[in-house]
Amino acid sequence: MEEIRRAEKKDLEGVKNLLFQVCQVHADGRPDLFKSGGIKYTDSELLEIFRDDRRPVFVYAEGGRVLGYVFCVFEETAETTSLRPVRTLYLDDLCVDASARGRHIGRRLYDRAVLLARESGCDRVTLHAWNFNEKAFGFYEKLGMVPLVTTMEQRL
Repeated sequence: MEEIRRAEKKDLEGVKNLLFQVCQVHADGRPDLFKSGGIKYTDSELLEIFRDDRRPVFVYAEGGRVLGYVFCVFEETAETTSLRPVRTLYLDDLCVDASARGRHIGRRLYDRAVLLARESGCDRVTLHAWNFNEKAFGFYEKLGMVPLVTTMEQRL
């Protein structure tokens, strides 16, 4: 049976496996910035995030095996003299296991995040994608996302 649901303690190892895959993609693409062989959270940090309603994590599970996740973060921009107040659902990370890609799992996770954003009164959904990750860019563009801001650099 397949399902998309909030991440739970029992999903820890599956989520860690996917985090490792994401870290490796980044390390391969920008070894000057990312370390190979790691993940960005400790076990205790992940379990804390799983319980945090301001940072919900959804997993796609099939037969008890986690094949994908989306890490979400609610953000609010306060009104200023030059900015309007904006409620955003930021997608901190979206990953599908390499063995399960092409099955529209990423699309289903993205759609679940968009549903959460709508239900929560958000004005938009945002994410960051590294320029070296052309597959991710293509995926997000197919979902209807467009670039918002470009960060530029000069490597020294």
